[in-house]
Amino acid sequence: MKGAFYQGNKSFYVGDSPPRPPGRGEVRLNIAYGGICGTDVHIYLGHMDHRTTLPQVIGHEMSGTVAEVGQGVVDFKLGDKAVVRPVVSCGRCPACKMGHYNVCHQINVLGVDTPGCFQGNWTVPAETLHRLPDDIDIKLAALVEPVAVGAHAVRLGQVTENEHVVVIGAGPIGILVALESKLKGAHVFVSEINPFRINLAREFGLEVVNPKETDLPAYVAEKTGGAGADVVFEVTGLAPGAEMMTRLARTRGRIVIVGIFAEPVPVSLGQFFLRELRLRGVRLYEPEDFETAIPLVAARAVPFERLISDVRPLERIQDTFEEIERGANFMKVLLKCSD
Repeated sequence: MKGAFYQGNKSFYVGDSPPRPPGRGEVRLNIAYGGICGTDVHIYLGHMDHRTTLPQVIGHEMSGTVAEVGQGVVDFKLGDKAVVRPVVSCGRCPACKMGHYNVCHQINVLGVDTPGCFQGNWTVPAETLHRLPDDIDIKLAALVEPVAVGAHAVRLGQVTENEHVVVIGAGPIGILVALESKLKGAHVFVSEINPFRINLAREFGLEVVNPKETDLPAYVAEKTGGAGADVVFEVTGLAPGAEMMTRLARTRGRIVIVGIFAEPVPVSLGQFFLRELRLRGVRLYEPEDFETAIPLVAARAVPFERLISDVRPLERIQDTFEEIERGANFMKVLLKCSD
């Protein structure tokens, strides 16, 4: 079996990755597909070298089948289709004691802090597995993890029917947040400046506004009778999004930070005072978000396959990341990790 090892300096090599037999409470998976996400790109760019142990297999979005079970594992058997919720919490810190395992103070994100899924075999704690329906498309199943990110954001954003929702940023997560808000019955507007992403979002039936061409606050005000959005999701992690989000929310509206801000950015705190706004950060997901995401993907509640820009062999990982860095028009690239 092969694995794709990140070795620093924007460099990968593909080499042997022998299967590790599962210990007690562990499961070994045959990985079918692994999805490249923004976190993987941050690793490639060297932004997370302080968390990786080089050389290291990375990746955490995946689909696969159970190949071997360790002692004490009774909930899974050979051949089960499964995805991994790649979060292992310490269980001892204040966050864990309150049941907030996804924001554990000592969190281990599989594929970041420890080896990940860009390999033919992956041995993980059985507690991180979620069983998939037998009839699910195993390729589409690699999207369950990002769909769960969207489900977590929409759930904590408390989106309800007939609310007005603005999503700033139409990358993979932004589109998923928008689509999952629509499934809740909300009226959704998406803000995006990239032509490729604008066109793709519109193919999904989303209403998209380019803030470089249209006065977005005025547009949202017109669409909401002057009130503003009930919920604003900031998904870019960029300063212009942070500046815009407070201008779009209605009085006592909710702003949800989904994007990862690598650096501090200015935010109009005066708007929080003037309109009694509420700000909510969301990170990763919880088990219930995977249980929401799996049936959505299995039922193809939206045309998820349109998010997959390409499927490539593991051996092409280097040139794929180089293309992403150059700004290639990709939404989601899957790596085929085994036959």
